[in-house]
Amino acid sequence: MQETIDKYIAEHEERFIEELLDLLRIPSISADPAYAEDVQRTAQAVMQSLRAAGATSAALHETPGHPIVTATFPEVPGAPTVLVYGHYDVQPPDPLDLWESPPFEPIIKKTDAHPQGAIFARGSCDDKGQLYMHVKALEAMVNNGGVPCNVKVIVEGEEEVGSSNLEAFLQMHQEELACDVVLVSDSAMIANDVPSISYGLRGLSYVEVEVTGPNRDLHSGVYGGAVANPINVLANMIASLQDQEGRITIPGFYDKVVDLEEKERKALNSIPFDLEEYQKDLGIASVQGEKGYSTIERASTRPTLDVNGIWGGYIGEGAKTVLPSKAYAKISMRLVPNQDPDEITALFAAHFKKIAPPSVQVVVSPHHGGRPAVTPIDSVEYAAAERAMEATFGKTPLPVRGGGSIPIVSLFEQVLDASTVLMGFGLDSDDIHSPNEHFGLFNFIQGIRTIPLFYHFYSSMK
Repeated sequence: MQETIDKYIAEHEERFIEELLDLLRIPSISADPAYAEDVQRTAQAVMQSLRAAGATSAALHETPGHPIVTATFPEVPGAPTVLVYGHYDVQPPDPLDLWESPPFEPIIKKTDAHPQGAIFARGSCDDKGQLYMHVKALEAMVNNGGVPCNVKVIVEGEEEVGSSNLEAFLQMHQEELACDVVLVSDSAMIANDVPSISYGLRGLSYVEVEVTGPNRDLHSGVYGGAVANPINVLANMIASLQDQEGRITIPGFYDKVVDLEEKERKALNSIPFDLEEYQKDLGIASVQGEKGYSTIERASTRPTLDVNGIWGGYIGEGAKTVLPSKAYAKISMRLVPNQDPDEITALFAAHFKKIAPPSVQVVVSPHHGGRPAVTPIDSVEYAAAERAMEATFGKTPLPVRGGGSIPIVSLFEQVLDASTVLMGFGLDSDDIHSPNEHFGLFNFIQGIRTIPLFYHFYSSMK
């Protein structure tokens, strides 16, 4: 059967790519209300693509935010049920001047990592390209003997802004979305010749801070040196959040962090990793981070605190000698198992207000967060994904811990009592969330080839 599916994929490969390019042309930026119509249009396009792929039903559900799309495929009595999750919304493309081509005008070009070519566009890898692999894999199966499992699909439009309406939707549709496992491709693998499966993800606490000094902008010559400058104060406060060894200084921040067992730590550090190549790719002279941990550990299994944006005062052309009234920053903290995002947010807020000098006022506004998650690698679900990737890549995929956050993993476990398999086909070097995001054509097609094998092995092993 796989030979027939592979033949179908090869025959329709050009069309698959063209359809993905059309989807990428829609700027479905969930964070910006100006793009609400485009987000709606993308949801409609996803729903239509699922119907065209052979779904017996596909529906668009309005929420207080952006729509959620669901679909079901032909029922297979007695077979296990797989819920496929993806998201159609994308990150803002800023800064636009760093893109080598317009972010919503996809082009294909070759790179060192993708000698067969890669699609450059916002959302190409995160997550439209990886979502569309599932749509086309399902189409290939429906047209070549059918899907061996019961399949349900849920695609949301708010992942990039915290999935604020997803939990309520899951609670309301618990029965319709009941499943044995959730299958997600919103993660990366090590390299095209080193396949891997993510079994852990960090959680997230995301806040915005506002520091206010005087009640209006002031002349820096008249008032400078006598009145607190909120930008200076904010910079000092942020600098104090980490010590010289890269440790976060918020009291209680590490209280629930558990170090990896030596066996897991050793396995993690045995993953192929070239530090020199890593630095070269990023254009940096050296790495830095928490003392006592490797780069791999720092980027996947240790908590972090990073400023994602900082602004205030005059940033236009030329000079303006102003002492600003306000300064702002957006700060994210990646969390590891046992750390609760709400608890960490509260610890941050209390500490940040405490370290503020009396010359300023501080407001901390929580944005969104998510719990960390670790899934078992001795399960039937993991074994099915492992065998599927082994069949198409010719080698056993390595288990890895991902540094990013996919809050829905713990959400599906809580609400649907279902574990998640993270079978992603992107690469860390694909610049997701950055200018020039891209997704390899090899990865796109390889994903479409591998996903049917997951269903085959899962249905036979369950």
